[in-house]
Amino acid sequence: MHALIVHCHPEPTAFNAALSDITHKTLRASGAQVTVSDLYAEHFDPVEGPHHYRQRADADVFAALTEQRYAGDHGTRAADVQREIDRLEAADLVVLQFPLWWHAQPAMLKGWFDRVFVYGGLYTGRRRYDAGHFRGKRALLSVTTGGPAHTFSPFGRGGPIERLLWPIHYSLHYMGFDVLAPFVAHGVQGGGIAYQDAAAFEDHLDQLKNRWAARLKRIDDSRAIPFTGWADWEDGVLACDHPQRWLG
Repeated sequence: MHALIVHCHPEPTAFNAALSDITHKTLRASGAQVTVSDLYAEHFDPVEGPHHYRQRADADVFAALTEQRYAGDHGTRAADVQREIDRLEAADLVVLQFPLWWHAQPAMLKGWFDRVFVYGGLYTGRRRYDAGHFRGKRALLSVTTGGPAHTFSPFGRGGPIERLLWPIHYSLHYMGFDVLAPFVAHGVQGGGIAYQDAAAFEDHLDQLKNRWAARLKRIDDSRAIPFTGWADWEDGVLACDHPQRWLG
């Protein structure tokens, strides 16, 4: 197996870095080849725009999808984007490691989605969802939150974690990945916020590390989140006789 870790955190000593290190060591110990995309350390530019395209399909009006396809067709993609695509193509498993910031992934990682999942090369109108380019490959989110777990429950003040992660999961499904259930490390507090004393907090972090390592050792037993696909829809809407319409 070849795994790709997409690591998105600006601080190399942060808990996210510790989790990425565990991912690397655990998967390597299982015999996997592991590549790391450290977006901050590698100075990935997350801002899509005309400055990334030295040759343009339209020099007057910038349309990202048009220019992405043109660059792919003419072999002029930006080097950092092509590097990330090559890493994705080589990977059987993609692990996205990031903190939850403002109820979503950091802007750096959102920009990675914007620039790397290129139109034409990696998806088209018909080459998406369960017919997506990356079908047969797996993707897994490893996420940290500041608040404790109960605050991200269905009625918690942080909002249900399933809803907060839904856009990222759905984007990965859109690209064809089998999306595994996420690992969420809750209560990784910072910025002067504390929910427990220092000793209890360190013990909590150690437990999270152990849980993550144990999850990775069972990665081959993980099941994908069920999503609907092309055969389930009629004109882009779930078919009227589809059983999911009647789940309540």
